[in-house]
Amino acid sequence: MASSSAKPISTPPFTTTISSSSSSSRPSTRSSLLSFIRNTTPTPISLKLSHSRNSFLNSRSSSFRSLSIKNATKTIESAETSRLSKVGGQDADSQETKPTILVSEKLGEAGLELLRSFGDVDCSYDLSQEDLRKKIASCDALIVRSGTKVTRQVFEAAKGKLKVVGRAGVGIDNVDLQAATEFGCLVVNAPTANTVAAAEHGIALLAAMARNVAQADASMKAGRWQRNKYVGVSLVGKTLAVMGFGKVGSEVARRAKGLGMQVIAHDPYAPVDRARAIGVELVSFDQAISTADFISLHMPLTPSTEKVFNDDTFAKVKTGVRIINVARGGVIDEDALVRALDSGKVAQAALDVFTEEPPPKDSKLVQHERVTVTPHLGASTKEAQEGVAIEIAEAVVGALQGELAATAVNAPMVPAEVLSELAPYVVLAEKLGRLAVQLVAGGSGIKSAKVVYRSSRDPDDLDTRLLRAMITKGIIEPISDSFINLVNADFTAKQKGLRISEERVVVDTSPEFPIHSIQVQLSNVDSKFGSGVSEGGDISIEGRVKYGKPHLTRVGSFSVDVSLEGNLILCRQVDQPGMIGQVGNILGEQNVNVSFMSVGRTVQRRKAIMAIGVDEEPNQETLKKIGEVPAIEEFVFLKL
Repeated sequence: MASSSAKPISTPPFTTTISSSSSSSRPSTRSSLLSFIRNTTPTPISLKLSHSRNSFLNSRSSSFRSLSIKNATKTIESAETSRLSKVGGQDADSQETKPTILVSEKLGEAGLELLRSFGDVDCSYDLSQEDLRKKIASCDALIVRSGTKVTRQVFEAAKGKLKVVGRAGVGIDNVDLQAATEFGCLVVNAPTANTVAAAEHGIALLAAMARNVAQADASMKAGRWQRNKYVGVSLVGKTLAVMGFGKVGSEVARRAKGLGMQVIAHDPYAPVDRARAIGVELVSFDQAISTADFISLHMPLTPSTEKVFNDDTFAKVKTGVRIINVARGGVIDEDALVRALDSGKVAQAALDVFTEEPPPKDSKLVQHERVTVTPHLGASTKEAQEGVAIEIAEAVVGALQGELAATAVNAPMVPAEVLSELAPYVVLAEKLGRLAVQLVAGGSGIKSAKVVYRSSRDPDDLDTRLLRAMITKGIIEPISDSFINLVNADFTAKQKGLRISEERVVVDTSPEFPIHSIQVQLSNVDSKFGSGVSEGGDISIEGRVKYGKPHLTRVGSFSVDVSLEGNLILCRQVDQPGMIGQVGNILGEQNVNVSFMSVGRTVQRRKAIMAIGVDEEPNQETLKKIGEVPAIEEFVFLKL
């Protein structure tokens, strides 16, 4: 669930210690896995490299330098100016060309004024895809809202001229990020200007639902006077659960406190001190939904949150609960909500967003008498629209000037030699981050992570910016709507209140391989798998690249060796004969294929960890059977 914090990330100096180890396996080049940060435009763009010793992102090696999009932009503009001068017979210095900015959907006047002060603005609304492709070939920037589809065909039609796409709003589902990156186009959005408007709409729905405002209004306009039918409920003293304590969620909490409500929240990233300052208690998911009188949803739509409010979830809520959703429609199983409303488990719902927008005219949910609905109005205030216009205009102008906006959702090109060498380690880094965050017990929050790189190379000759970004991506993306890349990884971590530190440990291996192993440690969190906790009390996992593939080599204090492909089951068991066979038989009976299996132990015939790689996701009954094996003390299923 998304959240933010104003706390800065402090990155300590790299520490170096000496130990010995064996060499790792030769990495293989898998550049396709890094396409989200590569520029593979048909006409290569040459990026000039700059270097600053003051930035923690920079390496002191002459082989690795920080990237400057400004220089790349100037290179493009210089080339274009040179081409025009040759065609027109004019001297390049005598020409000044303004960038062309196409605005395909309505934008606030304040934003348009800012754009006009910098370039030539073409406001062409309601373009067909064919017309958009025709226009885009002469444009340097494109600004859209949610209605314009910026497809691969649009980027192809731009032929490399399009430098930036700006989405006036948060979501970027209508922009093909993969194609944008391949064609060297930066994509930026405007994620902050809508915050207050969305929070106010959430509170408006909360109050309107509690007092049956919409239903009573419709009744009176139909000529009826039904005072007894529309008796509402008071908000004072009621418990509101805010699911997702990010920017919007925290603003809703502030306003609900002003209405005299008791507010609790669930968000794995929300800093406890920030919640406490507002007077909000952070709790687990189950505790939040089971104790709340009202539940307000402010979580992003991710694979882990899709339909998270389903039949099973509704079975756990307090009977008579009321639900508000101004976040994403897909987080609710709409059919399950209808069943919960019909049974009385859920008393009322107030919805601004839907799985399909607009929803079908015959939608049972929309037509339900105890449901209040609005057509995605969360950001629809004059002030919010102006704020979004200014925010996206500033981001687009900055990008055209060569600056890297903090709201960028894709990344610049990385030198090919760095990508080639680090490709398999990038995959390892992201998967270790994903594994680590899945070991965290709900409600404990993630505040700090430490990454330890073991390598035979001098720290000055090892550029870990990309690996750090991918670990951040692995930790944050599974439970957030953030898009993490080389540009915004540290900014996003800061917004989430997540502090990431790095340590380099020199080991005696071949310098031919950049990294021997990567270890990820999460501090001050509870673990749902006790064996994943190291002697120091941190969740700790470690991996290596072997034969070009990422492998998990240590969980807590236990050594394992399992390829990080498919999914993973970790079991702590009594070290005794037959355990592999028992678990293997359970999986085989359910047609779940085992790809890898490894057992690590501390002392013979005592405790051991069995790591099992599986191609398919076992169903709940299969996992239950594994947990019922007498010698298995705990287990966890992890998605990769």
